[in-house]
Amino acid sequence: MDNLQMIQMIDERLKNIESLLSLQKTVLNFDEVAAYTGLSKSYLYKLTCSGGIPCYKPQGKHIYFNKQEIDQWLLQNRKATTKELEDKAATFVTLKNGAK
Repeated sequence: MDNLQMIQMIDERLKNIESLLSLQKTVLNFDEVAAYTGLSKSYLYKLTCSGGIPCYKPQGKHIYFNKQEIDQWLLQNRKATTKELEDKAATFVTLKNGAK
């Protein structure tokens, strides 16, 4: 392995460490949220302008996000599993047949 490959490998490992450390933060900046969510910066900016995502602007310029709120936002509108839908349907049918 030559020096250039070694430097590239070390650089990649440092980037991985930095990204892991940023996940330990409770307050994230705009770039960190874009990387964390996988959303494009332009779409994230549209969400902040429209109120589609929870964010904070303490000085009116820079945008910050509470990581816990972002996690909750990402997990909204949960899609039920097939098993859950089948159980719900079975309960409905049982209750409907019992009411007759």
